Amino acid sequence: MRRRTVLLLLVFLLFIAAIIIGAVYNIVYVLLFTTALFLLLLSYYSLLLVAGLYNRIKMERAPTPSLESYPGVDILIPAHNEGVVMKETIEAMVSIKYPGDLQIYVLNDNSTDETAEIAQIFDDTYKNVHHIQVPPGEPRGKSRVLNYGLSISSNKYYCVYDADNQPEPDALIKLVATAEQNEQSAGAVGYVRTMNESANWLTRMISIEFQVFQLLMQSGRWQLFKTGSLTGTNMLVKRSVIDELGGYDPYAIAEDAELTLRITQNGYYLPIVPDSITWEQEPETLSVYVKQRTRWLQGNLYIVEKTLLEPGYFRGKLIVHSVHQLMVYVIFWLFLIVSYVWFILGILDIFAVQYSYPLLFIWYLSYIIYTAQLFAAQATQRTFTPINVFISVIMYFTYAQLFTYLFIRSSIRYIKAKKNQQVIGWDKTARFKSK
Repeated sequence: MRRRTVLLLLVFLLFIAAIIIGAVYNIVYVLLFTTALFLLLLSYYSLLLVAGLYNRIKMERAPTPSLESYPGVDILIPAHNEGVVMKETIEAMVSIKYPGDLQIYVLNDNSTDETAEIAQIFDDTYKNVHHIQVPPGEPRGKSRVLNYGLSISSNKYYCVYDADNQPEPDALIKLVATAEQNEQSAGAVGYVRTMNESANWLTRMISIEFQVFQLLMQSGRWQLFKTGSLTGTNMLVKRSVIDELGGYDPYAIAEDAELTLRITQNGYYLPIVPDSITWEQEPETLSVYVKQRTRWLQGNLYIVEKTLLEPGYFRGKLIVHSVHQLMVYVIFWLFLIVSYVWFILGILDIFAVQYSYPLLFIWYLSYIIYTAQLFAAQATQRTFTPINVFISVIMYFTYAQLFTYLFIRSSIRYIKAKKNQQVIGWDKTARFKSK
């Protein structure tokens, strides 16, 4: 495995070297290649956007299916030092309206703050709330905690909520009603909204990003390919499916994305339910945001490695997810590197780009499509405000440009951990008291 990883790294470095040499000696071919590649990416995401808009309009007109009887559901809430938000989270859970058997498990992962005390109060008050002390173990992280939660619960479905989530009362019933419509459904996936959107510009940008990439793009993939992606929270899964797949991969820190691939690989569906809504906190400071997204990116790099090195990831509907992973975390990043190489070589006066029109065309088109996506998402969610419009106009130059820094930071840490044969640690997102 390590030999193949080194080989892939060498291929990547040779590709970058070829781009640089080509840029120095024949910029025309580099321009043509990267222009065609990036236009393909833009076309794909534009197609997803249109399909997502169509799906949202169609879903708004469709009533929520009703069932004669509702199967049992276990809510699993992984919690490590979540005392700041624990009370509000469990209050939201016990307010869920569900006509079937509903058991709520607070999976206390060796917390050292007041998480245990708060969870125990609800355990003593409500018959269906259970405060569970998760035994210590390795590797640390959400996957191991969820595997333990599955071992001590038994209902037909389980639903995961992060410890800072406040689902709307009808969120669960919509997930279950949708999942029960098709025997091949592995569960259902809801929508995550930002409760602290108005805190500052960063939280507004995160909220708008979620509206695009977790709502419209998810809806678009479901409309076109009948594939969905688990979101880590507000997600319902059949116990029989997770048992068949052998539980969560304890080494996957993007456990939702990794499980999505295995579910799709085994022929199951993950329908998207945009009207099933949970509200969660998002980072209010850049330092917390960087730590969170570094963890997410490292998790996705783990998935990219599995996609490239293990057989079976480019068959059937799984190819949609595999290609998406490569487009975002390999091809798109390579394009950014090429554009930065052009810029730096030009600044150093190593060569001057004489073919400015393709570059300007790509730049303008990228900005227009990116901003149109933001506006379209806000239109479907009815979140247009003057400040959100202004934020959308500047996001391409600010928020979107953080991706390169985050990718480089995550890649260095990931490669270093692989080289030293270290398990990548779980970096918990800091919580804060709701205002």
